[in-house]
Amino acid sequence: MKKLAAVAILGAFALPATAPATAEAACGSVSITEMNWDSAQLITGVSAFLMEQGYGCDVAVVPSDTVPAVTSVAENNEPDIVTELWLNSTGEAYLRLEAEGRIERVANVLEPGGVEGWWIPSYLAEEHPELATLDGILDNPELVGAMFHNCPDGWGCRVVSDNLNRVIKMGDHGIEVFNHGSGETLATSLAAAYQSEEPWFGYYWGPTSVLGRFEMTKVDLGGIDEEVHARNQNIDEPNPGLSDFPPAAVLTSITTDLKEREPEIAELMSKVSFKTDTMSGLLAWKDQNNASVEETVVYFLRNNPETWGDWLSADARQRLSALLD
Repeated sequence: MKKLAAVAILGAFALPATAPATAEAACGSVSITEMNWDSAQLITGVSAFLMEQGYGCDVAVVPSDTVPAVTSVAENNEPDIVTELWLNSTGEAYLRLEAEGRIERVANVLEPGGVEGWWIPSYLAEEHPELATLDGILDNPELVGAMFHNCPDGWGCRVVSDNLNRVIKMGDHGIEVFNHGSGETLATSLAAAYQSEEPWFGYYWGPTSVLGRFEMTKVDLGGIDEEVHARNQNIDEPNPGLSDFPPAAVLTSITTDLKEREPEIAELMSKVSFKTDTMSGLLAWKDQNNASVEETVVYFLRNNPETWGDWLSADARQRLSALLD
């Protein structure tokens, strides 16, 4: 475990002094995951600061990943809080913990969740509104550069997109499918097209700095059919169908022990939620400013008090009033 010194982080950037957390907050030790990707680290940084400075908790941050976090809860009943938990990556182990009453999902920490799909630049959609639908693209392949930018081999989105193409047959409509070798080249192709205001059509996902930096329009594939989408995730699916990508549930879950021990913290974590577009914007700011996670946490706290202020109890809001004014 590592300790997040929230006061030091804020002090380093000369934010107003906060009211000191006191024993009146009646919060003891709380542990929270820090998954090994930027958006999760931002969520943990913000949450840890609010728990420490608003509620007087002694917060321990636990570096982790999805499967190790769920395994740790199963074996040790800790950490107390698991956040940015992608439900589609947890397997049956997490659902068993819920069924046993040992863990409880309290929030969709990203709203509407993880987003993915096929996109075009918004300047292209504004110039040619018909391209906002799949039928419009298939009827006008030259307007999207006659190319679809596909996921790298081995990615789950590659399986889904390949199965969709088995149904659509983009080649029959004059659209070449280009399979990128890495996520970096996929991102670079989008950025290069955007900066030159050229056509681009392909897969992307969020929250990501790319979707935070570039205004993109999601192509309507004709609606979501959960059963069809589930089939399309099978690389050997004999009967693929046409369905858009549904948002992926991204959770904050807490142990039932924490809910009983620290009900105020359980209530706080039930309210900590970021719009997916907002998180993409924070990731873009971090990249464009070559900022650290801590600097980006401070940026969010300084510029969004109306958001995180609503997450707090009355007592915590009073303790953090200097930052809310």
